[in-house]
Amino acid sequence: MNTLWEQFAFSASVTGPICLMLFLGVMLKRIGLINDNFIDVASKVVFQVTLPAMLFLSIVQSHHDFAASGKLVIFGLLANLTFFVFTTVSTKITFKKPQDQGVIVQGGFRANTAIIGLAYVANIYGNDGVALAALYVASLTVLYNIQAVIALTPKGQESGDKAIQVIVKTLTKNPLIISIVLGVLFYLLSIPVPKMVTDAGQYFANMTLPLALLCTGGSLDIRSLKKDKGPTWFSTGYKLVLAPLLITLAALFFGFRGLDLGLIFLMSAAPTAAASYVMARAMGGNSTLAANIIALTTVVSLITCTLGIFALTAMNLI
Repeated sequence: MNTLWEQFAFSASVTGPICLMLFLGVMLKRIGLINDNFIDVASKVVFQVTLPAMLFLSIVQSHHDFAASGKLVIFGLLANLTFFVFTTVSTKITFKKPQDQGVIVQGGFRANTAIIGLAYVANIYGNDGVALAALYVASLTVLYNIQAVIALTPKGQESGDKAIQVIVKTLTKNPLIISIVLGVLFYLLSIPVPKMVTDAGQYFANMTLPLALLCTGGSLDIRSLKKDKGPTWFSTGYKLVLAPLLITLAALFFGFRGLDLGLIFLMSAAPTAAASYVMARAMGGNSTLAANIIALTTVVSLITCTLGIFALTAMNLI
């Protein structure tokens, strides 16, 4: 019994700090200490400056086995692509509104790997885990953006051409992808980074997760969940139950254990990415439904992820 309690306490210690930061964001917004303008500006700072700095430094300052991590990345791409196809087909069978279909599909597969997923990994595995996760996040960021555009684009040749333009623009201007590519190049070419630069970059990196989680909590609007309950819960079930369950079982089947398995589970168990709202709104989808899915998955993931960590820890798999 003590062992089970210790394992549950460990699981809660991973998700607990994230839960508290999200709750703090909600409370600070409610008492007016932060507002929508602060959240908007701070989120841009995180996405464009502090998170890229964190990912770049985690790569250049750690030791990597790119051959070994290549297997992990390939599995992640194939597993998430397969789940995307499954989600798309089943959603279109279940829901008939075109404006809802793409949003439900995106909410079901697009995980918040760069913020909450990384926070989970950092809490368990530290810098080494974040360094490995950076490569995984980069590959999934590319895949998620392509899949999101495909899911949200209406049928037709003109919209297909527009989709390709959106994909190219999204990927070539994404600060996360750029910083990770630069980090890999600096690492492989052994380009020295001055200590003054790494120290300044570390200040930015240290700001990333607290600021991002505060903004995520501040942007939650649980009251909006009164609308579109059916599609919201459907998408949430796919994101928080089916995705981590199926992808983790597949990882076990292919022999992943320890850090690799933990990373796969934590990334797939993360809630729906906040970027899905922006993408849905820009491409004419049901943006209210997208916001509902983000809010519900963010709150419920704290429970499902804790239970998942507990189960994997109890079986000595991570």
